Amino acid sequence: MTKIAKNTITFFFMAALIFMVSRPSEAQKNVPVTPAPGKAALDFREATWDFGQIPQGKPVTHDFEFTNTGDSAFALDNVQASCGCTTPLWNKDIIAPGETAKITVGYNAQNEGQFVKPVTITYLGNKTTQIIIKGEVWKTPVTSAPENVSVTSLKDE
Repeated sequence: MTKIAKNTITFFFMAALIFMVSRPSEAQKNVPVTPAPGKAALDFREATWDFGQIPQGKPVTHDFEFTNTGDSAFALDNVQASCGCTTPLWNKDIIAPGETAKITVGYNAQNEGQFVKPVTITYLGNKTTQIIIKGEVWKTPVTSAPENVSVTSLKDE
């Protein structure tokens, strides 16, 4: 074998070896990324909001403000309501230590009666906390109010 052939074979062998070593294995590809060390905490202004009495068919919302009181920045991974009548909206940006953010929770007041709806917040991959909305939906009348005949008699005078 010539020297050029040996060098060519050696070159391809080394290139293949480098390629194989530098490629992550399947096990390495699926390893979850662990969050940066440090303490993270959500400090809510209020963790429960009572809407009181609301008329049936009138959607309501409330902003839950919170502060990152920890020493590491993070984003909220997920905010999930317990049912379809409750809708959370949140910003997916990074929240630095000391920063304040909000989660807006809406409730579609279709069903009459009392309600208590938890909303679960997930952050840093596995940390969770809950906020709660509650209130009472009162049934709105099916018909409109009767005509005020006193007003008609005043107009005639």
